[in-house]
Amino acid sequence: MTRLRNYFLTGFIVTAPLAITAYLAWSFVGWVDSWVKPYIPARYNPDTYLPFAVPGFGLIVALILITLVGFMTANIIGRTIVSYGEYFLGRMPLVRSVYRGLKQILETVLSERSETFKKVGLIEYPRKGLWALVFIATEARGEVRRHTNGEEDPSIAVFLPTTPNPTSGYLLFVPKDDVIELDMTVEDGAKLVISAGLVSPEYERRTQELAEEALAAQPARNRRTASSLPKR
Repeated sequence: MTRLRNYFLTGFIVTAPLAITAYLAWSFVGWVDSWVKPYIPARYNPDTYLPFAVPGFGLIVALILITLVGFMTANIIGRTIVSYGEYFLGRMPLVRSVYRGLKQILETVLSERSETFKKVGLIEYPRKGLWALVFIATEARGEVRRHTNGEEDPSIAVFLPTTPNPTSGYLLFVPKDDVIELDMTVEDGAKLVISAGLVSPEYERRTQELAEEALAAQPARNRRTASSLPKR
């Protein structure tokens, strides 16, 4: 019975992540299809003349349409149309607040130059001696920066996720010197939060990988010099 139990647990560990990932991916594809397929003309929709449904066709159409919108927005005519649309949205009392907020968030998160949520840190929270894992967002700006510590000791915005759901949490403005940056990636930090501390990244392996990357970035001459040094 002990051996059968171990076999079952091993199989569960292997199959459960695959099943959950497949379920989430299939649900996402079905959700996009349910939104896009009703607006596809019947002659272009394969579900109307095939004896079976084609999953993912709506997702493909949505990706193509989004790419076309981005292509048209990149030229002068597209930018003009978008500016007029934003002008009309800006005159709507409730809609403009929602639109501007969502647009600013997406521009910040999806920007290639953004360093948002690319670092993980530790802060003492909720009191001294207790440490909490946070995702570092960006430096405080505007009125928040002026009313916190100013230019001498600028504060940074960090996101303190809750366990086991990292999508909810708290926005904190912490002095930069009070945040300890970690070497772990954001993915490793998310795993640590979701698992409630059960899945911890291997620090030694991460340190070794960073050392190997730094060594590979050196010129060949420096690498030969380093290899000629006696090992301790």
